[in-house]
Amino acid sequence: MNTPEENLMLRIYVSSTDAVRHVPVHEAVAYATRRYGMAGCTVYKGLMGAGRHTRLMSPTFWEIVEKVPVIIEIVDTSERIETFLGKISCWLDRLPHGCLVCTQPVRVYPVGGTRS
Repeated sequence: MNTPEENLMLRIYVSSTDAVRHVPVHEAVAYATRRYGMAGCTVYKGLMGAGRHTRLMSPTFWEIVEKVPVIIEIVDTSERIETFLGKISCWLDRLPHGCLVCTQPVRVYPVGGTRS
């Protein structure tokens, strides 16, 4: 196992119905991570969740559009995370119900492969 690297994890909590220019915000952010060469991004679809401005979100049989929580998780150096957050903040600021953005330090153990 390689020497651990000190990095930063960015988590963005949004709704599956939040969009930027008619594109789901989680897709826009994930594609932006590739465009800006971020180390990694994963998007998680939640089963249920609630925010301070929304009612409890969960899939129901009667709704046409599934509205569930989505977590976008990005790991990279703290400098790159801060720069990336500055680039996408205009998208997040426009979300009608807002979102939750959290960062936390993480220790990354690179195993196998090479970063391109």
